[in-house]
Amino acid sequence: MQTKTILAAALLGSTAITPALAQERAEVNFWHAMGGQLGERTDAFATEFNATQDACQVNSIYKGNYTETMTQAIAAFRAGEQPHIVQVFEVGTATMMSAADRGAVYPVHQLMEDQGIEFDEADYLPGVISYYSDTEGNLLSLPFNSSTPVMWVNLDLFEENGLEVPTTWDGVVEASRALKEAGVPAPFGMGWQSWTMIENFSAWHDLPIGTMQNGFAGLGTELTINNEHVVGHIERLAEMAEEGLFSYGGRRGDSRPQFVNGEAAMWINSSAYYGGFVADIQDFEFTQVQMPLDTSVADEPQNSIIGGATLWVLRGHEDDAEYACTAQFLDFLSGTEQQADWAQATGYVPITLAAAELMEERGFFEENPGTDVAITQLTLNEPTENSRGLRFGSFVQIRDVINEELEAVWSGDKTAQEALDAAVERGNDLLRRFEQSNS
Repeated sequence: MQTKTILAAALLGSTAITPALAQERAEVNFWHAMGGQLGERTDAFATEFNATQDACQVNSIYKGNYTETMTQAIAAFRAGEQPHIVQVFEVGTATMMSAADRGAVYPVHQLMEDQGIEFDEADYLPGVISYYSDTEGNLLSLPFNSSTPVMWVNLDLFEENGLEVPTTWDGVVEASRALKEAGVPAPFGMGWQSWTMIENFSAWHDLPIGTMQNGFAGLGTELTINNEHVVGHIERLAEMAEEGLFSYGGRRGDSRPQFVNGEAAMWINSSAYYGGFVADIQDFEFTQVQMPLDTSVADEPQNSIIGGATLWVLRGHEDDAEYACTAQFLDFLSGTEQQADWAQATGYVPITLAAAELMEERGFFEENPGTDVAITQLTLNEPTENSRGLRFGSFVQIRDVINEELEAVWSGDKTAQEALDAAVERGNDLLRRFEQSNS
C-alpha cells in the first residue's frame, strides 16, 4: 500500500543536491540490508529526511542480505571505514553488544541524550524494545523493521472445503489431512525454521531456549532446545512430512511460492510478507492469524518474539555534526507518521505505540483484517524470561547448525531427538568459543 509520505519521498528522490550544498552538509552513511521494494522504501526515508533541512545528507546504501551487511560493517570498522549507521538483524544483537562493550558502538540512548533529543523508551512497544535494551533498560540500538511470525491462511481453500481455520497444532494436523484429501498438494508450510518452529514455538509456550534467561544474564548460557516439548513438536512436523501434509521448502523465505501459488493453505512465517502478498496474490483471499497453540504444552499462549533488525550507530567519526545528524535521522525514522506508513505498506510492526494508534485511527486494521495480529501477539502478555527474546553469541552460525540438523530430520536421516541433541552440542560449542573470545 503506497502512502502519501512514501510517494512524496520517492518524488523528491529525483531532486539533485548541488555540489556546493552537498559540501556544506554533514554526511551520514547508512548501510542497510533491505532489497527490492523494501530497499526503495528505506531509501525513500533518507530522501525525505534530506529534503526537510539543509544541514544533513544521509546516504542510504544497500550492502546485501543481513549476514553480508553485518560482516561488511565489522570489516569496515576494523579498517577505520565504518558507516555511521548499520542495520543488523536480531540474531546479531549479542555480537553487537560485545562490540559495544569494546567501545565500537554508540548506544542510541546515549546518542540521543548527548544530542539533546527527547527520547523516551516508554513510547515504544515493550515486546520490541526489550529485545534491544541492556539489563538496566537502556536502548542500545533503534528498532527499525520489526516483525513476528504469524500463520498465513488461504481463506478460499478453507471456505471451499467447509473448514474452520485452526487455532491449535492438533487442529493444523486435522485441517491438513482434510485439505490433502481435497487435493491441496502440501497443506502446511513454513519458513525461517529456527525462528518460527523453535525460537518462537518456545516463547509462545513460555519455554526456555537456553539457560541464563536465554542468554540475557550472561555469556555462560547453554541451549535447551532439545527438551521434550520442542522435540515433540519437530516429531509432529516430521510425521506430517511423511503423510505429505508438510513439504519443506528451504531456509529463510525460500518456501514463499508454496503459499503464493496455492500449494500450501497454511504457512507460518513473518508478518512482513504482507506488502508482497498484497501485490502478488490475486487469485485468492488470504489473511493472517495467530500462531497455533500446542495444548499439551500450555493452556494459553504467552507472547511471540520479534525478528527483523535494528539500527546500530558506530563510533569512530570525529565530526560531532555527523552524530548530530545521525540522531536527527533516527528521531525522524521513529516519527509517528513514518512508522505508521512503513507498517501499513510492509507488514512490519510499528515500533511506537503512537504509530499503532494512528493506524487504528486511520481504520487500517478494520479495513485489512488480520494486520493487527503481529502487534497482538507481541503484546499478548508481559514478556517473561523465556519470552522476551534471546541473546546468544554466534547465533548466526548457530542458526545454520539448527537448519542443518532440522534438514536431516525432514530428509529422514535423523530423528527429532538426535537432531536437536546434535544442535545443542554443536551450538554450545559455538557459545563457548564466543564466551572465550569475549571474556
